[in-house]
Amino acid sequence: MTTTQAFWDKASGATACEVSFSDQQTLSADLEPAVGGLGGPTPHDILDAALAACTTLTLQLYIARKGMAVQQLRVEVSHAKNGNQNVMTRSLQVTGTLTEEEQASLLRIAEACPVHKTLTAGSSIVTLTRVVGAAG
Repeated sequence: MTTTQAFWDKASGATACEVSFSDQQTLSADLEPAVGGLGGPTPHDILDAALAACTTLTLQLYIARKGMAVQQLRVEVSHAKNGNQNVMTRSLQVTGTLTEEEQASLLRIAEACPVHKTLTAGSSIVTLTRVVGAAG
């Protein structure tokens, strides 16, 4: 199991938090400017990026395995609210020569990427809280 952490320190004066991954890679996440953020990627932006990246990598493997005549692949994801539901729109742009059957298979494989499955199947989140003394 991998662990991802987000860290914020009031003393920094920033609204952003630093997100770190098990392999020591980091990125910043921020609030939307409307609520005081400085315009960095929001958590929803990062969720969109996870779906776009997973779709791209899943399709890349499939395209290579099937030997499809694809030179480039661009996946764009946007999100909007529809009442209480978040609606994510994913667009695939493929540069290459594909049959209708190959195009249909790319759509089917895109919907099988692990992040897509996680988002559409639902997840269970367990939250644990631990309070420590004041930092000094």
